[in-house]
Amino acid sequence: MSSRRSRQQSSGSTRISDEQIIDLVSKLRQLVPEIRHRRSDKVSASKVLQETCNYIRNLHREVDDLSERLSQLLTTIDSDSAEASIIRSLISQ
Repeated sequence: MSSRRSRQQSSGSTRISDEQIIDLVSKLRQLVPEIRHRRSDKVSASKVLQETCNYIRNLHREVDDLSERLSQLLTTIDSDSAEASIIRSLISQ
């Protein structure tokens, strides 16, 4: 049995059509800056997925970095101040 057929059977009736995959890849092309800013529209689906994963990883790193910077800032200000309250609310989101 092919891996495609076993995926279809294991996922039940929730099979994604080729059209839906093409549409989703097209949407990703529009969302990921690295792809959106390229002059050529001919980017393979696998490249789109790879760039999307890289973009998401970079976003996670940025969030972690900003959270760390906010935490450091919080240690340098009065913990009862309005600024500290705002920073705490940003960190907890």
